[in-house]
Amino acid sequence: MNVFVKKYYKLIIIIVCCVTLFYIFIYLDIFLRARSAYFEAEKYMDWYHNPQKKIEYIQKQTEKEKQKLDQLLSKGKISKEEYKIKLELLEFNKQRQLEESSLKYAYIWYKTVIDLFTPPQTKWTKLAKQKIAQVKQMWKTELEQKGYKIEDYMIE
Repeated sequence: MNVFVKKYYKLIIIIVCCVTLFYIFIYLDIFLRARSAYFEAEKYMDWYHNPQKKIEYIQKQTEKEKQKLDQLLSKGKISKEEYKIKLELLEFNKQRQLEESSLKYAYIWYKTVIDLFTPPQTKWTKLAKQKIAQVKQMWKTELEQKGYKIEDYMIE
């Protein structure tokens, strides 16, 4: 066995290093994705507490899309009828986004952090686990205030 180790020493070291690097990259990928999803959940929580931020963000996004449509119309790449239809669709999507529950999306993003980005256990998954129960209860209360009769299994 000793002869085998001496003969393939460099190859064994290279393989061990490659496997180690592979696991480090996996951990970093999961860590960064969990962080991104966690911050997305935090954005929706911020929108819940500050609805004006949500309105401003959606209006900016809608305005950007409208400018793109205006450019397409001015360049003749779309017809007036197509422009009107796309403008109506843009307004419909804006209203739908404004009506959507920020708590629902916060809950979904926290759940995403917990379900998709563990193992390994990261700082972001721990934070999401601390917040998800409260957000779920807040969302459930919000739905009940709107007149929906909700059971826990319905919002899982």
